[in-house]
Order: sequence, then C-alpha cells, then structure tokens
Amino acid sequence: QVQLVESGGGLVQAGGSLRLSCAASGRAFSSYGMGWFRQAPGKEREFVATISWSSGNTHYADSVKGRFTISRDSAKNTVYLQMNSLKPEDTAVYYCAVAVGFRSVVAVDQVGYWGQGTQVTVSS
Repeated sequence: QVQLVESGGGLVQAGGSLRLSCAASGRAFSSYGMGWFRQAPGKEREFVATISWSSGNTHYADSVKGRFTISRDSAKNTVYLQMNSLKPEDTAVYYCAVAVGFRSVVAVDQVGYWGQGTQVTVSS
C-alpha cells in the first residue's frame, strides 16, 4: 500500500509561483514512476509532469514545459512540483500519482495510487 500526502496549493495571481509537495510512504519507490496530474472543473484529469524515481528523468506536458519543474528528494520520499509564471488556465485540483511497474506516469490508466488533491487557483 502507498500513501500520498500533498501540500502547497493555494491562491496566487497570474505570473506568480507555487510549489507543491507530495510525501510518499508505505513502499520502496526505486522502480516507480511518480508524477502530477490536474483536473479543472468540467474537464478530464490530465497529465502535467512525471519523474522516474530511479533515474530522475523527467517529462512534461507541452502546456507547462518551461514553466513547471518536477523534482524528487529520495531521502524524504517526496516529489515536488515548482510552478512558475502561473496562468489562470493552470487553475485546477492537482493530484500526485504513482505508477507501479512503470518508470514514468503519463496516463491516468497507469496510475496505481492517487493523492487526495490540492487546489491551485490562479487569478487574472
């Protein structure tokens, strides 16, 4: 079993920054892919960013490339999402995700475990 606890969401003006954290516990993560998804009201949950726990390789959705950075702290079993130059269209609930058996997680059907979600609201 894996537990994911997210923090760091909030309200920010356009152009501002936020950092989300996802603390993971329950299993060894050396062979997992971890990532972030988001879901805006009335829309499907979509991929944002992923990182391989073992290699540190990253991949981003085109909509956030160059503005968001995903990273991990192996000692703390924590994944971060640094979000800069935020736009109103980034407003959504952000979810941490773990894919068991995959080195990255880019699709909803790969996800084995979800965090509870954290709201990010960007005002114009």
